[in-house]
Order: sequence, then C-alpha cells, then structure tokens
Amino acid sequence: MGKGALQATLDRSLRDPAGFWGEVAEAVYWYKKWQKVLDDSRPPFYRWFVGGELNTCYNALDLHIENGRGDQPALIYDSPVTTSIKTFTYRELRDMVATLAGALSSLGVGKGDRVIIYMPMVPEAAVAMLACSRLGAVHSVVFGGFASNELATRIDDAKPKVVVSASCGLEGKRIIPYKPLLDEAIRIASHKPKKCVILQRPMERAELVAGLDCDWDEVMEAAKPHDCVPVAGTDPLYILYTSGTTGQPKGVVRDNGGHAVALKWTMKHVYGVDPGDVFWAASDVGWVVGHSYIVYGPLFHGNTTVLYEGKPVGTPDAGAFWRVIAQHKVKAMFTAPTAFRAIKKDDPSGALIGNYDLSGFKALFLAGERCDPDTLHWAERHLRVPVIDHWWQTETGWPICANCLGIEQLPVKPGSPTKPVPGMDVRVVDLQNREAKRGDIGALVIKLPLPPGTFPTLWNADERFVDSYLSQFPGYYKTADAGYMDEDGYVYVMSRTDDIINVAGHRLSTGAMEEVLASHPDVAECAVVGVYDELKGQIPLGFLVLKRGIDRDPGEIVQEVVQMVRQRIGPVAAFRTAVVVPGLPKTRSGKILRGTMQKIADGVDYKIPATIDDSTALTEVAGALSQVGYAKKHE
Repeated sequence: MGKGALQATLDRSLRDPAGFWGEVAEAVYWYKKWQKVLDDSRPPFYRWFVGGELNTCYNALDLHIENGRGDQPALIYDSPVTTSIKTFTYRELRDMVATLAGALSSLGVGKGDRVIIYMPMVPEAAVAMLACSRLGAVHSVVFGGFASNELATRIDDAKPKVVVSASCGLEGKRIIPYKPLLDEAIRIASHKPKKCVILQRPMERAELVAGLDCDWDEVMEAAKPHDCVPVAGTDPLYILYTSGTTGQPKGVVRDNGGHAVALKWTMKHVYGVDPGDVFWAASDVGWVVGHSYIVYGPLFHGNTTVLYEGKPVGTPDAGAFWRVIAQHKVKAMFTAPTAFRAIKKDDPSGALIGNYDLSGFKALFLAGERCDPDTLHWAERHLRVPVIDHWWQTETGWPICANCLGIEQLPVKPGSPTKPVPGMDVRVVDLQNREAKRGDIGALVIKLPLPPGTFPTLWNADERFVDSYLSQFPGYYKTADAGYMDEDGYVYVMSRTDDIINVAGHRLSTGAMEEVLASHPDVAECAVVGVYDELKGQIPLGFLVLKRGIDRDPGEIVQEVVQMVRQRIGPVAAFRTAVVVPGLPKTRSGKILRGTMQKIADGVDYKIPATIDDSTALTEVAGALSQVGYAKKHE
C-alpha cells in the first residue's frame, strides 16, 4: 500500500524541516526575508526564521485589506449574556486596532514593552491583543476575573508598562466586577504599571483612580492611528502563563515569525477551512485556544472568526451552540469535550439540534482534555459531520496530533486524536528514555527541534524551561502526557503522566477507566482519580454525573459501572467505589480538577485553584466523599 498524503507530508517535514517550513513561510508577508529558516546552533534553544522581519498585526489585518478583503467580516461578536451581536469588517477592525495602538503608544508603550490584558470576552480584548502586536509590544492576557494574587504574580513576572482591563465580566447572569480585583493585584504587586486603560461596560461602571486609570473611550478619541512596527521573527509576541507546580506560574513565550507561519498553515491543512469561511473556537482569549484560534489563526488566513460571550448551556439553553453555527454560517468549530458533555447532559437525545439549519457546518474539533468515545459518538450521531478529537498544549500553541482535514481525512479511531501533525515528531518512551513497543503505554514526547510556532523558552527563565520540559528525556520535549501508539501510527493520549496510577505494582491509566464509565447509558460525565490505599498503594475512585431526568437508584448505577470496569479492564484495576455528584469541579477552560479531587479524597490539605469555574462543585464532591468514608485525615 502506498503512503498516504499525511504520512508523506509528515515524513518530509521531519526529514527536511528547513525546506518544508521555508516553503510554508512564503505565505506570510515579511518586510525582510530570513537569513536562516532554522538556527540549531545552540540546542536546546532552537530559533526559526532568524534575520526575518515582519509584523503580526499586518499579517492579520492590513494585508487582507490590501488584497481586497477590507469589507469582509473579520470578527463576529455574539453575546447571549448581553443579547447583542456585532460584526466588524477587516477594515473596521484594523481601524480600531490602529487607534488603540496609537493610544497605547501615547501612554509610552513601544517595541518590546509588556502590556497585561485582563478582559472579558468582548471584541476589545482581541483589539488590545492586535494593538500590542501592531506596536511590537508583548501582550500577556490574564483570564478576566482571575484572583488578585494570581494577577499580581503575573504583573511581577511580566512587568507591564500598561494594563488594559474592563469594569466587569459576565458569568451567565452574574456580574463579576474586575476593577476591585485589578486594584488589589496592583496593591500587592511589587511592580507597578504606569497606566491602566479601563473599558467601561454599561452593566457595571468602575471607579477610576486619578493619575493611574484612563477611560478606554477617552483615550481612543484622543489617539492618532499607529502604523505597524516591524519586529524580528524571533522577537516575542506574547507571554501566556500556565500554572506551575511551584506556585510560580510559567510564562510560555510565543515568537512572531514561527507563530504566524504555523498558525496560518494550520487553518487550511488541519481545520480544512478556506479564506472567507467562518471559523468558531468556543473558548476564551485567556487560554491558548483563544490566542491561536479566536484571534490569530483565523485572521492570518482571511477567515471570519466568532468571539462568543456565553456558555454551551444556560445562555439560554443547550441549543446555544447550534444557534450560533446556524446564524453565522459556521463551517468548522472547535471547543472542549466538556462543553459537549454539558449539552449531552441537558439534551441527551439532541432534540434541540433539529431547530437549526446546520447544513453549512462541516467539522467539529474537540481538544482541551481527552474526548471519551461516548461523547465522540454522540456528537457524530447527532451532527452527522466529522468529529475530530485533536491534542495540543499551551506550550505547543497548535495541534500535536490531529486528523488533518486539509491534507487527508483519515478514519476516526475513538479515543485517539489520530496521527502526529506535520512538524511534530511524536514518540513514546519509557522512563529510561527508550522507545516503547507499539501498544505499550509510556511517556509521550516530541523529538527536538519543535516546529515553528511552539514555545522557544519561558519568559526570563531559560533554566526552568530546560528543567521543566527538556531534562527528563534528553533530546525530547516532555508533554507530561502518557499514552501509546498503535500499529497504524495512531496516538492515544490516555492521561497526564501523573494520572497513571500504581495499583499493587500494576501501572493503570485512569483515562482507560473513564472511557468505561462514560459508556454507561445513564452517565453524562465522569472522572477517575487514584486515591491512597494502605494495602495496594493506590486504588481508583470514580465520580459520576448523571444525565438529566435519570430516576434510578444511584447505588445501582455505581454497581453497574464497577462491574463494567471489572469486565473490560479486569479485577487488576481494583475499581470498587464510585460516587454520584451533581457536577465535577473544573477550570474555566473545562479541565476537570482531578488533582484537587484526589487531595480531598485523601484528606490532605488543598488550595482552591484560582482557575476554578465554580467552587460549589468542590463542596459537593467533599460531601459525597465523606459519605463513603473518604475525605478524612489519614493517621
């Protein structure tokens, strides 16, 4: 059998990375062409497009206007929480961005300066990001409503000249005032920003501090538009903080050149969309998905991007996503599996889908955490489009593994994000850094150099970059995910490396057990964590959220899932206990807080994470655990 198109493209990208990415980079507008595609003179610090000069904002906006797309919609703001929809053409968006760039410049922001953006899901958040990139300034978006102490650590690390924020954000029906959180963060931070620009939203106006705070509308009115500033391809575009184990957040750095090259390429080759198509990533600008696929990727490619201020359910119901897809003629969508589990829980039969015309919708992409086969099948059955689980991380900035629709659509294997994307040399290794046999679980790693658009280092922390990601498996980037590769080269991401539990000497994946629980007809969502056991070291403990309208004895359902794990994984799993809870505690990006749940079960002290979406779920988990004898201090 001949090589497929994906395999041939992957092979070429790994055999001749400089040749491959040099060709891809021709699609980006450079003021000055690079001298070297890949500089590998100082491993493990690799640099792409050395000597090249470009501007990210020019490639996202101005270039399309010059090529005749000025009147095409660039961004659709859809906000069910404020019942408003607003569309910005490429020209309108560019004019707003140029004006804010002028305003920031008048406040002293220039090339290389940092700006923290602490905003809700409003168009101005994207405008602020693009305005920074227009000036060659480095933006760092901190999730709106993040706790003051978390914001303060980021202020101290990035040392911003200016903070751009808003008076409030909206979480469903709740108004979250941002200004008190920002004021407190500045009070406790050692570094003091020179100015704050505050967008006043009508539902909650903030009190401005004289001499420090400026009103968004006033600075925009007084500003003159600013041109794009050329920067080196290797200059930083943004810093995005990811939580560190030491409590000190890690500032993932993204460069300008490799980022533009890789993201523009992925829109067609991974997501299968053409310029002019509507693309929707239902995420938040505070996360990497929002950076890559709400703002930069779609705009580099000349798409129309949707910025959605709402939830998958409750704004107003579980048909919210279908309305957005139908109303804005979305061709491809990207969200987290947790959003679909919420929809499935509220509308198990998918009845609300029938109310909307989804005929223009071509593909659904899921990422953020493992997609259980049950959720995948539910989405396939009801949407009748390819449902593509793909895997990537804040650090990589774009997919590691995916079913690349624009290269070759491969058969879906439930539980697998398909194969490595061109540029990503994915391997499975054991703890001695030896390659594992096909089918054996090991650490998932990527052979260096990482492709363009991935992180070249951490902000002001080269040593930590090496220690955290490159030292355990020399020559490879450690993803901290565990999994295996099958005979066909499909990758299976089973769990975070620390979610592999050791039951009486057997290394077992909690992800594999979650797959079994999720396949029970009454279960909407689930999680499995390893908890302390005197005899076996660790045993698995399950958490079940039931579908709406299930009127059965929860004890019976627990017995059934215990039996299912026994049948499918075997008695070796020692899976004997599960608890039914109203909901699972999650971060705002939809990741289940398995580590915190494990600590509660083990009765050890834990800190409520700053990224939590709703802390009542943690209280309910603790209550359910105490009823089955967990959540007590061990002697």
